[in-house]
Amino acid sequence: MKVAYFDCFSGASGDMIMGALLDAGLKLEVLKGELCKLRLSHYEIGVRKTIKRGISGSKAIIDIDEKHHHDHHRHLHDILEIIENSDLNAKARGQISRIFSRLAQAEAKVHHTSIEKIHFHEVGAMDAIIDVTAAVVGLQALGVEKVFCSPLHLGSGTIQCAHGTLPVPAPATAELVKDRPCYSTGVKGELLTPTGAAILTTLADEFGAMPPITLEKIGYGAGTADPDLPNLLRVIIGDLTESFEGYEFERVAVIETNIDDMNPQIYDHLMQKMLDMGALDVFLTSVIMKKNRPGIMFTAICPLDKLVEFSNVIMKETTTLGMRWRIENRIKASRSFQHIETTYGPVRVKVARVGGQITNFSVEYEDCRRLALQNQVPLKNVMDLARVQAAKILENEI
Repeated sequence: MKVAYFDCFSGASGDMIMGALLDAGLKLEVLKGELCKLRLSHYEIGVRKTIKRGISGSKAIIDIDEKHHHDHHRHLHDILEIIENSDLNAKARGQISRIFSRLAQAEAKVHHTSIEKIHFHEVGAMDAIIDVTAAVVGLQALGVEKVFCSPLHLGSGTIQCAHGTLPVPAPATAELVKDRPCYSTGVKGELLTPTGAAILTTLADEFGAMPPITLEKIGYGAGTADPDLPNLLRVIIGDLTESFEGYEFERVAVIETNIDDMNPQIYDHLMQKMLDMGALDVFLTSVIMKKNRPGIMFTAICPLDKLVEFSNVIMKETTTLGMRWRIENRIKASRSFQHIETTYGPVRVKVARVGGQITNFSVEYEDCRRLALQNQVPLKNVMDLARVQAAKILENEI
């Protein structure tokens, strides 16, 4: 599968996304041909090479006839009508419409109004229509089937816009990046624009560390400003690594905290609570902390979308004052359950498969324990019998 990974170490904007795709091999004439399908006029696009703090990148140039487009502040329905009446393919039209709809929703919430009343100022001008369309059709032209994205670097401080002085991230940007991992390193200025945020948060399937990719193309899209780091957006395009074929691939959040002052009886309660909430794993590790104090490192692995929920539980239920978290890749075998009948009663068997072939199986402990108590026999006898029965049933697939 052909995938693209956007590395937003210096944020992202619409023209940076376009520049990165052009730098990664998107032909300018191909892009112009796709943009012509919008049936818009009085603009030109181009690209030029530039250097940002020693790194070469491509700067997308959009030259708009300001006299013709002066005060062309459009409402959402105007933009959706342009997209729907274009000659772009159905998939592209749908993605572009979703991006602008999310922009309108974010602006409407910020200004406490309806999306129908929103005037697209900075985000809805002619250049934004071109930026959004270029991102969608550019990825299609490069054969990208799935988009991944790094955590989003926001910037800090304030910016000047049509509404006056606003904090960074801009209110609309903040709305758009909800539930996505983002951060700031104190770099002054707006690194992630509303247009860039809308494009990436709509098109990206997952956020976090780069998945295992066989790299084919790398592109750098240059921004206009010159902050204290290379103002570039990197896109990496390639195939998901074949060595993982047959496995399931996912990203997970790993939360850790070191504790040396808590009643150990609480750990059992906390671990069970987190497992009931959907934790993928929870475990304790003995550690030696500062001043040679023995302690426990509490680790929870959970789905990315539950990071905040799990962090809140750890903070409330333990004596910790803070936690570490990171995003990690995980490969796993597909799992399914089969029911077998034993002399003592029914037992579930968890079966692991890779590429359709069984790689492992295990009998469910809780089922075996329940039957051992019911039949007043040793637990090991129930587990041994269940495993033998399972092996017989599955022997043709192993």
